[in-house]
Amino acid sequence: MTTQKQQAPQNGEQAVAKQELSQSQRFMTKVISEFGSSVGEVALTNFQKRLAQNYFIALDAVLKTTEEKRLKKSEKYRDQLPVTWANVNMDKLARDVVAYARIGFDPAQPNHINLIPFKNNNTNKYDIGFVEGYRGLELKAVKYGLDVPNHVTVELVYSTDRFKPIKKDATHQYEGYEFEITNAFDRGKIVGGFYFHSYIENPEKNKLVMMTVKDIEKRKPDHASPEFWGGEKDKWENGKKVGKETVEGWYEKMCWKTVYRAAHSDITIDSQKIDDDYLRLKQMEQDFAEAEVNEEIRANANKNIIDVTPNAEGADAPSTPGDFSGDVPPMDPPAGGNPEEEVLF
Repeated sequence: MTTQKQQAPQNGEQAVAKQELSQSQRFMTKVISEFGSSVGEVALTNFQKRLAQNYFIALDAVLKTTEEKRLKKSEKYRDQLPVTWANVNMDKLARDVVAYARIGFDPAQPNHINLIPFKNNNTNKYDIGFVEGYRGLELKAVKYGLDVPNHVTVELVYSTDRFKPIKKDATHQYEGYEFEITNAFDRGKIVGGFYFHSYIENPEKNKLVMMTVKDIEKRKPDHASPEFWGGEKDKWENGKKVGKETVEGWYEKMCWKTVYRAAHSDITIDSQKIDDDYLRLKQMEQDFAEAEVNEEIRANANKNIIDVTPNAEGADAPSTPGDFSGDVPPMDPPAGGNPEEEVLF
């Protein structure tokens, strides 16, 4: 009798392990099948297998985190559909993973690609949105660019810096700049930024683009998280909003990333390099944008305020896995708002 009682938990543990393994196997089977249908062969390279595993690991963590946040909300604001693998549109997910993996996006690399579950009310399943980080934009520009520069320089300019743009004219054969930091440890306030595309063999193609602070802040997401950009956020105590608090954020890092994204988005895509994976990627971006708009309409129609930065204690903010906020996802930012661990931007 004692032996049987001791064996029961072990069998239960084995069943759980087997169930978890089977979910991973189902995911890999879907992806392998999609690879086979898209490239004409079933076998994956070791690199492709590693990428597929990285997508599973990353998404598994995202689903668990999002489900925990769903459960912390009150019944009034909680979506009744659990954010679990069983409720993910696996067919669509497999096609999307294949497209991004073939391009080279790796969720295990910082700022490559970010996964966001959002509910599709037509299917009553969760689709997965793929949002490119600033390093992902660089990867795409290099892979599909028409005339990729040899170097891309991105800098912020502060009030004590000396910056002189050199534009192409009768006395200058190509664009350039002079840039000097006069006080490295107290540079003053940010007054702007610039990016520079340089071509070693064809310097006449060099391109200098300057951005004022106003230009940079125009690109700031409408619902940007104060943990990243700084500013005021709602203060919560015991699940109730009690006022506002000021957050320092990482304003300088966010400004630099904004210029960085602009620098790589400015590289023209070569139409001859466009393939099925790129077209799939653009379709997914469009679908995600439409889902964001639909969620805004639904929320406003129901007179609910979308709050994408609820307090860490899980306050009853009317945010759901389908809520969006531009470049900031519908989840709390990482502890401390570390910009290197930023989810999207």
